[in-house]
Amino acid sequence: MRRLIRRRLLITAAAVTFAPLPVLAQSAWPSKPVRIVVPFAPAGTTDILARALAPELSRAFGQPFVIENKPGAGGNVGADLVAKSSDGHTLLMGTVGTHAINPALYARMPYDHVKDFVPVTLVAGVPNVLVMNPAKAEAMGIKGVPDLIRVAKANPGKLNMASSGNGTSIHLAGELFKTMTGTYMVHFPYRGSGPALLDLMGGNMDLMFDNLPSAMPHIKAGKLKALAVTSAERSSALPDLPTVAEAGPLKGFEASSWFGLLAPAGTAPEVVNRLQQETAKALATPALKERLQAQGAIPSGMSPADFAKFIAAETKKWATVVKASGATVD
Repeated sequence: MRRLIRRRLLITAAAVTFAPLPVLAQSAWPSKPVRIVVPFAPAGTTDILARALAPELSRAFGQPFVIENKPGAGGNVGADLVAKSSDGHTLLMGTVGTHAINPALYARMPYDHVKDFVPVTLVAGVPNVLVMNPAKAEAMGIKGVPDLIRVAKANPGKLNMASSGNGTSIHLAGELFKTMTGTYMVHFPYRGSGPALLDLMGGNMDLMFDNLPSAMPHIKAGKLKALAVTSAERSSALPDLPTVAEAGPLKGFEASSWFGLLAPAGTAPEVVNRLQQETAKALATPALKERLQAQGAIPSGMSPADFAKFIAAETKKWATVVKASGATVD
């Protein structure tokens, strides 16, 4: 009898030891540092927002959230890297370019912007701002949008227009402006706003439709001359600056940007939902909210479902803009 009892205890112990454990991996996420891929060069708005958010997520999750810049092809290089990642710890700071404009602009895309990603949350929306090199603006007698249109029409192809890359809202804002004004300016795509702004301030470029957060410090420092914002309404960060629509006047002109977190397809819903919740909490804190608003950004934090609907609507909207502008990228 004792042998039988002992045998049963050993069998029970073995069953406890080797039975499959319940799946706890998702509740323990992240188990290592998390990459947030920024598909543009440092110092642009995508990079600024990612670096502002990363410390908040690091505190919330107890693991480092590390920024990795992977610029190229209007954001497609970095977005494709995330789409094909399988480590479970890589996210994308996506943009209106990577997830609304590029599918209509590029003949061939390396990723499917819907099937290859899970929307997490919209981080922020920002207006673009039309800025010029101050010395060049003064030399050409450009004080506002009407002056720019006049000079551009009188000198087709002589004005250089910088952008953060093909397919970005910065690029498309310029293309839409050219279409609506009947002007021609030469487009020079860079690998992000940072290097484009350096050349603009250095006098190598004439103008740019940059995201407001990355241009704001240089506007305040007098290194850039702001002519107008591209949003439908004036920005609270620069309330005295007119919109392109009212300054042009160019009725209906609007070309704003947005930035949001996305995860590779197949990411567990629990992970996606917690990422959204912690991001929304961070964006609602007075310190971060005021910091972003002062730079011209409008914090969001919407649910994954709402972000998915937003991306679908933006894809449709920008396909129309791309077609109207005539812009293409081989």
